[in-house]
Amino acid sequence: MVTVVGIGADGWDGLPETSRRALRSAEVLIGGPRQLDLLPVADCPGTRVTWPSPLRPAVPGLLAAHEGRRVAVLASGDPLFYGIGRTLAEILGPDRLHVLPHPSSVSYACARLGWPLEATETVSLVARPLDALTAALHDGRRLLLLGEGPDSPARVAALLRERGWGGTRIRVLEQLGGPRERLLDGTAADWPHERADALHVLALDCVRDPDTLRLGTTPGLPDEAYEHDGQLTKRYVRAATLAALAPAPGELLWDVGGGSGSIGVEWMRAHRACRAVAVERSPERAARIARNAAALGVPGLKVVTGAAPGALAGLDTPDAIFIGGGLTAPGLLDACWDALPPGGRLVANTVTLESEAVLAARHRRHGGELIRLAVAAAVPVGGFTGWRQAMPVTQWSVTKGSGEG
Repeated sequence: MVTVVGIGADGWDGLPETSRRALRSAEVLIGGPRQLDLLPVADCPGTRVTWPSPLRPAVPGLLAAHEGRRVAVLASGDPLFYGIGRTLAEILGPDRLHVLPHPSSVSYACARLGWPLEATETVSLVARPLDALTAALHDGRRLLLLGEGPDSPARVAALLRERGWGGTRIRVLEQLGGPRERLLDGTAADWPHERADALHVLALDCVRDPDTLRLGTTPGLPDEAYEHDGQLTKRYVRAATLAALAPAPGELLWDVGGGSGSIGVEWMRAHRACRAVAVERSPERAARIARNAAALGVPGLKVVTGAAPGALAGLDTPDAIFIGGGLTAPGLLDACWDALPPGGRLVANTVTLESEAVLAARHRRHGGELIRLAVAAAVPVGGFTGWRQAMPVTQWSVTKGSGEG
């Protein structure tokens, strides 16, 4: 068994007796230098070992080197809240861990702010792209951010100004629970602090600037949210397409013929655990997909530059596939169908008669649903108003059955 002990900024004085006993009796104490320095040598005589970098690859060997000895690992706050506890549970298995948690920094922050913990969203910036914050920004929303490094608050403020959230109030809560606890306060528009204590949590009261485009949480973002060259699944068709794809947490989408990346972007915005790969043969469009993903808060969208079906080789098995173009390319539809596991979904859209014939044939062979989406917009006609019809979109959606090749 490995004992994992959560410790706060108040150090040894803030630990309950159960945690103190575990640390006193440990023959090996593993942690970061800051955490180890919080333990009095007289009370905790065990051998002190600091984590190497990179940490995760070193964990199995480090623990194996101390096999048979009583090992205690130090963690900041709650070890299983964005902490080392998750890594240890994945590597060793939860049955080999004895976890003694301490209040997390988020619990302390909510206590100081008077925010209900269950109603407060937390976003970690530790080892994650700052652009991921964008997807969580909604007018009037309260957010807690786990910062990474002393310059995190200044970087967050710069991002908020750039994305049109300059009126957002930022509070930085440093050294929570410790004797050096401090609060910094201001707005993103005029944030005055270049650096903060490395141990901090940021609290945001989100305020959208009046001219900033409003982005909702459901599929069908405004077309203006995307940088594009005309190769874009339009808003209402996009909403219907995402409904057919039905993203669920943790699932992987292949967006084949990515164009501007809108389907992959909105798939990933459906839940923070959703994953997507956009396959696009044009380098210019592939770069545009990456920019759209970053601007809309899903920088983890993977972009593969190359022509399908060749570019699909070696990709992780998808839960769903969207084909937005190239249906008549030799072998493309077969490659996508073969890549799907039983229960996987495939959705394909087209506006051409030739590709429509391909989808009709597949519908006869595999079943599913074949529909036509038609959207018309009201436009001026002289002094009156009439309807302008967009090109109708034929959509085939199907779930692959068990035993289907």
